[in-house]
Amino acid sequence: MSTPSPTEERLRAALDARARLIDAHDLSPHRPPTGPAWGTRRIRRVVSAVAVTVAAAAAVAFLLLSGSPERPHPTPPARDPRTSPPASSVPSTHGSPTSKPSPTSPPATPPATSTSVPTQP
Repeated sequence: MSTPSPTEERLRAALDARARLIDAHDLSPHRPPTGPAWGTRRIRRVVSAVAVTVAAAAAVAFLLLSGSPERPHPTPPARDPRTSPPASSVPSTHGSPTSKPSPTSPPATPPATSTSVPTQP
């Protein structure tokens, strides 16, 4: 083996001196911190959990109540009066065929209402 260099001897001496500064008390685990039972992190977690729960409940309530029967449903489009329903292949034995109104005849027009806007001169 070769003799250590002066730099290596100085480095070993410095590390040895530093190691002697540490005793058994320094190596023992730290005690848990003492203080208030509720820390700011715990409070933030609880507040964020409550906010998420409230938001989820509001979303569920909105989805359940959005389809309420009180909302007016759009009326289906009217059937074209010019088209006739498909003819049935079973002949009718109840009365004459002229007892029913003709499906191709246009319906009677309703009377005019007075909802027109007056014109300005």
